[in-house]
Amino acid sequence: MPLVVPGVTTNSSNKTEEWQNKLIGKKLSDTEHNEVMFCKKELPAEHRVISPGQMVTRDFNENRLNVHLKEDGTVSHVQHG
Repeated sequence: MPLVVPGVTTNSSNKTEEWQNKLIGKKLSDTEHNEVMFCKKELPAEHRVISPGQMVTRDFNENRLNVHLKEDGTVSHVQHG
């Protein structure tokens, strides 16, 4: 049986789902925020943007939002960790 810790296991997936709804299919911008662009300044303080093929550390940080981009610069998926 998997370990379920209230407030730890469930909140992370809810936060991830919220960010997925905000970001997937949009491009990141330094200044603009509209239906096709999302301003980087509105991302959480702990985040990293990951381009295709980019090397990243494998350390786990449950509060860090990882934003994965496609080749065309749109967000393909997000995850916490």
